[in-house]
Amino acid sequence: MNDEMIMEKISRILVDEFEIEEDKITTEATLYDELGLDSLDGVDLIVMLENEFGFKVDRKQDESVIRAMRNVQHIVDFIKQKAA
Repeated sequence: MNDEMIMEKISRILVDEFEIEEDKITTEATLYDELGLDSLDGVDLIVMLENEFGFKVDRKQDESVIRAMRNVQHIVDFIKQKAA
């Protein structure tokens, strides 16, 4: 799965589930400041990503990576890492 396909799926989740305008979603867009997510949204997003991409987040192993996610590109990179 390439970056473009991953980005399309992430965008669809952000638009459909969090009602974010599609034109605001770029790889550089910050999750909390620009896209307006809060910490509970972040948890919901992780669950949705697990379902969409078919992986399970290991809370102990992945926690520091998840906490460091600040923009959409970080999500793309995380998904690529989990798929590898």
